[in-house]
Amino acid sequence: MILIVDSGSTKCDWIAVDNNGNQLLEKIRTKGLNPAILKEKKLFKIIKASEELMTVKDQVTDIYFYGAGCGTENPRLLLTQVLRSLFLKANVEVKEDTMAAVRATINTPDEAAVVCIMGTGSNCSYYDGKELHQRVKSLGYTLMDDASGNYYGKELIRDYYYNHMPEQIKVAFGDKYNLEADYIKYNLYKQPNPNAYLANFAEFMILNKDSEYIKELIKKGVRRFAKNMILQFKEELKTAPVHFAGSIAFFCQDEIKEVAEELNFKVGNFERRPIEGLVNFHTNAS
Repeated sequence: MILIVDSGSTKCDWIAVDNNGNQLLEKIRTKGLNPAILKEKKLFKIIKASEELMTVKDQVTDIYFYGAGCGTENPRLLLTQVLRSLFLKANVEVKEDTMAAVRATINTPDEAAVVCIMGTGSNCSYYDGKELHQRVKSLGYTLMDDASGNYYGKELIRDYYYNHMPEQIKVAFGDKYNLEADYIKYNLYKQPNPNAYLANFAEFMILNKDSEYIKELIKKGVRRFAKNMILQFKEELKTAPVHFAGSIAFFCQDEIKEVAEELNFKVGNFERRPIEGLVNFHTNAS
Protein backbone atom coordinates (compact mmCIF):
# COMPACT_ATOMS: atom_id res chain seq x y z
CA MET A 1 0.00 0.00 0.00
CA ILE A 2 1.27 3.43 -1.00
CA LEU A 3 0.21 6.54 0.92
CA ILE A 4 0.35 9.81 -1.00
CA VAL A 5 -0.09 12.83 1.23
CA ASP A 6 -0.76 16.47 0.45
CA SER A 7 -0.65 18.69 3.52
CA GLY A 8 -1.18 22.37 4.08
CA SER A 9 -1.24 24.05 7.46
CA THR A 10 -5.02 23.71 7.67
CA LYS A 11 -5.77 20.25 6.34
CA CYS A 12 -3.99 17.14 5.17
CA ASP A 13 -5.28 14.67 2.54
CA TRP A 14 -4.11 11.03 2.48
CA ILE A 15 -4.79 8.71 -0.45
CA ALA A 16 -4.00 4.99 -0.29
CA VAL A 17 -3.30 3.29 -3.63
CA ASP A 18 -1.72 0.13 -4.97
CA ASN A 19 1.17 0.08 -7.45
CA ASN A 20 -1.26 0.44 -10.36
CA GLY A 21 -2.87 3.57 -8.95
CA ASN A 22 -6.07 1.87 -7.81
CA GLN A 23 -7.46 3.63 -4.74
CA LEU A 24 -7.71 1.24 -1.81
CA LEU A 25 -9.53 3.41 0.72
CA GLU A 26 -11.73 6.48 0.80
CA LYS A 27 -9.62 9.64 0.98
CA ILE A 28 -8.55 10.27 4.57
CA ARG A 29 -8.41 13.81 5.90
CA THR A 30 -6.60 14.94 9.03
CA LYS A 31 -5.62 18.33 10.36
CA GLY A 32 -2.64 19.94 8.66
CA LEU A 33 0.84 18.67 9.54
CA ASN A 34 3.17 21.64 9.25
CA PRO A 35 6.41 20.64 11.03
CA ALA A 36 7.70 24.22 10.96
CA ILE A 37 4.85 25.24 13.26
CA LEU A 38 3.76 22.12 15.16
CA LYS A 39 5.84 20.33 17.77
CA GLU A 40 6.62 16.62 17.59
CA LYS A 41 3.98 15.68 20.17
CA LYS A 42 1.25 17.49 18.22
CA LEU A 43 2.28 15.84 14.94
CA PHE A 44 2.01 12.41 16.57
CA LYS A 45 -1.36 13.30 18.09
CA ILE A 46 -2.91 14.40 14.79
CA ILE A 47 -1.85 11.27 12.90
CA LYS A 48 -2.77 8.85 15.70
CA ALA A 49 -6.22 10.47 15.96
CA SER A 50 -7.06 8.96 12.55
CA GLU A 51 -8.55 5.52 13.14
CA GLU A 52 -8.31 4.75 9.41
CA LEU A 53 -4.56 5.43 9.30
CA MET A 54 -3.86 3.47 12.47
CA THR A 55 -5.83 0.50 11.13
CA VAL A 56 -3.67 0.18 7.98
CA LYS A 57 -0.32 1.44 9.30
CA ASP A 58 1.35 -1.99 9.09
CA GLN A 59 0.25 -2.47 5.47
CA VAL A 60 1.95 0.71 4.22
CA THR A 61 5.11 0.13 2.17
CA ASP A 62 5.76 3.68 0.91
CA ILE A 63 4.79 7.19 2.02
CA TYR A 64 5.22 10.19 -0.27
CA PHE A 65 4.50 13.24 1.83
CA TYR A 66 4.33 16.77 0.42
CA GLY A 67 3.73 19.52 2.90
CA ALA A 68 3.82 23.13 3.97
CA GLY A 69 6.76 23.76 6.30
CA CYS A 70 8.88 20.97 4.73
CA GLY A 71 11.14 23.23 2.69
CA THR A 72 13.89 23.45 5.31
CA GLU A 73 15.92 20.59 6.71
CA ASN A 74 15.06 20.44 10.41
CA PRO A 75 11.25 20.44 10.05
CA ARG A 76 11.52 17.95 7.19
CA LEU A 77 13.64 15.59 9.29
CA LEU A 78 11.28 15.95 12.25
CA LEU A 79 8.25 14.91 10.21
CA THR A 80 10.19 12.08 8.54
CA GLN A 81 11.07 10.71 11.97
CA VAL A 82 7.46 10.95 13.16
CA LEU A 83 6.17 9.09 10.10
CA ARG A 84 8.82 6.37 10.37
CA SER A 85 7.96 5.87 14.03
CA LEU A 86 4.30 5.25 13.23
CA PHE A 87 4.58 3.41 9.89
CA LEU A 88 7.33 0.98 10.74
CA LYS A 89 7.38 -0.95 7.44
CA ALA A 90 7.26 2.07 5.15
CA ASN A 91 9.88 3.90 3.13
CA VAL A 92 9.25 7.58 3.82
CA GLU A 93 9.93 10.51 1.51
CA VAL A 94 9.07 14.04 2.66
CA LYS A 95 9.23 16.97 0.26
CA GLU A 96 8.10 20.58 0.31
CA ASP A 97 4.62 21.40 -0.93
CA THR A 98 6.06 23.24 -3.92
CA MET A 99 7.19 19.94 -5.44
CA ALA A 100 3.64 18.62 -5.15
CA ALA A 101 2.43 21.69 -6.96
CA VAL A 102 5.05 21.19 -9.68
CA ARG A 103 4.18 17.55 -10.30
CA ALA A 104 0.45 18.33 -10.33
CA THR A 105 0.52 21.35 -12.68
CA ILE A 106 3.22 20.80 -15.31
CA ASN A 107 2.05 19.45 -18.67
CA THR A 108 4.97 17.06 -19.17
CA PRO A 109 7.49 15.65 -16.66
CA ASP A 110 10.33 17.74 -18.10
CA GLU A 111 8.42 21.01 -18.65
CA ALA A 112 10.15 24.11 -17.29
CA ALA A 113 7.79 26.37 -15.36
CA VAL A 114 7.47 28.84 -12.54
CA VAL A 115 5.12 27.20 -10.04
CA CYS A 116 3.24 29.07 -7.32
CA ILE A 117 1.26 27.95 -4.31
CA MET A 118 -1.55 30.09 -2.95
CA GLY A 119 -3.37 28.26 -0.20
CA THR A 120 -3.18 28.80 3.54
CA GLY A 121 0.38 29.96 2.83
CA SER A 122 2.16 30.93 -0.40
CA ASN A 123 5.40 30.12 -2.16
CA CYS A 124 7.03 30.23 -5.59
CA SER A 125 9.76 28.20 -7.30
CA TYR A 126 11.23 27.60 -10.73
CA TYR A 127 11.31 24.03 -12.02
CA ASP A 128 13.87 23.54 -14.80
CA GLY A 129 12.50 20.17 -15.86
CA LYS A 130 14.55 18.27 -13.31
CA GLU A 131 15.14 20.32 -10.18
CA LEU A 132 13.51 23.07 -8.13
CA HIS A 133 15.15 26.46 -7.72
CA GLN A 134 14.10 29.07 -5.17
CA ARG A 135 15.34 32.64 -5.06
CA VAL A 136 13.63 33.47 -1.76
CA LYS A 137 13.51 31.27 1.31
CA SER A 138 10.13 31.45 2.98
CA LEU A 139 10.09 32.97 6.45
CA GLY A 140 6.49 31.93 7.02
CA TYR A 141 3.22 33.68 7.59
CA THR A 142 4.44 36.45 9.90
CA LEU A 143 6.83 38.01 7.38
CA MET A 144 5.89 36.57 3.99
CA ASP A 145 3.01 34.54 2.49
CA ASP A 146 1.67 37.36 0.29
CA ALA A 147 -1.64 36.52 -1.47
CA SER A 148 -2.22 33.50 0.77
CA GLY A 149 -5.28 32.69 2.82
CA ASN A 150 -3.63 33.89 6.00
CA TYR A 151 -2.46 37.10 4.27
CA TYR A 152 -6.00 37.90 3.14
CA GLY A 153 -7.45 37.00 6.53
CA LYS A 154 -5.06 39.44 8.17
CA GLU A 155 -5.88 42.16 5.64
CA LEU A 156 -9.63 41.72 6.16
CA ILE A 157 -9.32 41.95 9.94
CA ARG A 158 -7.05 45.00 9.68
CA ASP A 159 -9.42 46.75 7.29
CA TYR A 160 -12.34 45.96 9.59
CA TYR A 161 -10.60 47.47 12.61
CA TYR A 162 -9.14 50.43 10.72
CA ASN A 163 -12.58 51.19 9.19
CA HIS A 164 -11.28 50.76 5.64
CA MET A 165 -14.13 48.42 4.62
CA PRO A 166 -17.25 49.68 2.84
CA GLU A 167 -20.05 49.73 5.39
CA GLN A 168 -22.09 46.96 3.76
CA ILE A 169 -19.07 44.65 3.64
CA LYS A 170 -18.12 45.53 7.20
CA VAL A 171 -21.58 44.63 8.51
CA ALA A 172 -21.57 41.32 6.62
CA PHE A 173 -18.06 40.49 7.87
CA GLY A 174 -19.03 41.28 11.45
CA ASP A 175 -22.15 39.12 11.18
CA LYS A 176 -20.20 36.10 9.89
CA TYR A 177 -17.32 36.02 12.40
CA ASN A 178 -16.58 36.64 16.05
CA LEU A 179 -14.45 39.78 15.75
CA GLU A 180 -14.13 40.67 19.40
CA ALA A 181 -10.57 41.82 20.03
CA ASP A 182 -9.93 39.42 22.90
CA TYR A 183 -11.20 36.46 20.86
CA ILE A 184 -8.98 37.32 17.90
CA LYS A 185 -5.91 37.80 20.10
CA TYR A 186 -6.59 34.52 21.91
CA ASN A 187 -6.60 32.63 18.59
CA LEU A 188 -3.54 34.44 17.28
CA TYR A 189 -1.33 34.29 20.36
CA LYS A 190 -2.61 31.47 22.56
CA GLN A 191 -3.76 28.79 20.12
CA PRO A 192 -1.78 26.57 17.69
CA ASN A 193 -1.88 27.26 13.94
CA PRO A 194 -2.61 31.01 13.93
CA ASN A 195 -1.91 31.00 10.19
CA ALA A 196 -4.75 28.54 9.64
CA TYR A 197 -7.02 30.62 11.87
CA LEU A 198 -6.33 33.69 9.73
CA ALA A 199 -6.86 31.72 6.53
CA ASN A 200 -10.39 30.82 7.60
CA PHE A 201 -11.42 34.43 6.96
CA ALA A 202 -10.46 34.16 3.28
CA GLU A 203 -13.70 32.29 2.61
CA PHE A 204 -15.52 35.59 3.10
CA MET A 205 -13.38 37.16 0.40
CA ILE A 206 -14.13 34.39 -2.09
CA LEU A 207 -17.88 34.60 -1.39
CA ASN A 208 -17.92 38.38 -1.91
CA LYS A 209 -15.86 38.74 -5.06
CA ASP A 210 -18.57 40.84 -6.71
CA SER A 211 -17.54 43.71 -4.41
CA GLU A 212 -15.09 46.18 -5.97
CA TYR A 213 -13.39 46.47 -2.57
CA ILE A 214 -12.79 42.69 -2.49
CA LYS A 215 -11.54 42.59 -6.09
CA GLU A 216 -8.99 45.30 -5.34
CA LEU A 217 -7.97 43.56 -2.11
CA ILE A 218 -7.28 40.35 -4.06
CA LYS A 219 -5.29 42.14 -6.76
CA LYS A 220 -3.29 44.07 -4.19
CA GLY A 221 -2.14 40.78 -2.64
CA VAL A 222 -1.43 39.17 -6.02
CA ARG A 223 0.64 42.19 -7.09
CA ARG A 224 2.71 41.95 -3.92
CA PHE A 225 3.22 38.23 -4.43
CA ALA A 226 4.15 38.68 -8.08
CA LYS A 227 6.63 41.49 -7.42
CA ASN A 228 8.23 39.77 -4.43
CA MET A 229 8.22 36.17 -5.69
CA ILE A 230 7.31 35.56 -9.35
CA LEU A 231 9.43 38.39 -10.73
CA GLN A 232 12.50 36.93 -9.02
CA PHE A 233 12.57 34.75 -12.16
CA LYS A 234 12.58 37.49 -14.80
CA GLU A 235 14.84 35.63 -17.23
CA GLU A 236 12.97 32.35 -16.85
CA LEU A 237 9.61 34.09 -17.41
CA LYS A 238 10.64 34.97 -20.95
CA THR A 239 9.92 31.35 -21.94
CA ALA A 240 8.31 29.63 -18.93
CA PRO A 241 4.61 29.73 -18.01
CA VAL A 242 3.49 30.38 -14.43
CA HIS A 243 1.35 27.59 -12.96
CA PHE A 244 -0.70 27.92 -9.77
CA ALA A 245 -1.85 25.45 -7.13
CA GLY A 246 -4.06 25.96 -4.08
CA SER A 247 -7.59 27.09 -3.29
CA ILE A 248 -6.87 30.83 -3.18
CA ALA A 249 -5.28 30.73 -6.64
CA PHE A 250 -8.06 28.53 -8.01
CA PHE A 251 -10.83 30.87 -6.90
CA CYS A 252 -8.94 34.04 -7.83
CA GLN A 253 -7.99 33.10 -11.39
CA ASP A 254 -9.53 36.20 -12.96
CA GLU A 255 -7.63 38.58 -10.68
CA ILE A 256 -4.37 36.65 -11.17
CA LYS A 257 -4.77 36.87 -14.95
CA GLU A 258 -5.37 40.63 -14.72
CA VAL A 259 -2.21 41.13 -12.68
CA ALA A 260 -0.26 38.86 -15.04
CA GLU A 261 -1.27 41.10 -17.93
CA GLU A 262 -0.19 44.18 -15.97
CA LEU A 263 3.20 42.69 -15.11
CA ASN A 264 3.72 40.78 -18.37
CA PHE A 265 4.01 37.14 -17.39
CA LYS A 266 2.21 34.16 -18.93
CA VAL A 267 -0.32 32.29 -16.79
CA GLY A 268 -0.47 28.52 -17.26
CA ASN A 269 -2.50 25.94 -15.34
CA PHE A 270 -4.54 26.16 -12.12
CA GLU A 271 -4.87 23.15 -9.82
CA ARG A 272 -6.98 23.43 -6.70
CA ARG A 273 -5.85 20.14 -5.12
CA PRO A 274 -2.59 18.61 -6.36
CA ILE A 275 -3.10 15.15 -4.90
CA GLU A 276 -4.81 13.54 -7.90
CA GLY A 277 -1.85 14.42 -10.13
CA LEU A 278 0.52 13.01 -7.53
CA VAL A 279 -1.20 9.61 -7.66
CA ASN A 280 -0.52 9.42 -11.40
CA PHE A 281 3.08 10.51 -10.93
CA HIS A 282 3.98 7.97 -8.26
CA THR A 283 2.15 4.98 -9.67
CA ASN A 284 3.61 5.60 -13.12
CA ALA A 285 7.04 6.04 -11.53
CA SER A 286 6.75 2.73 -9.71
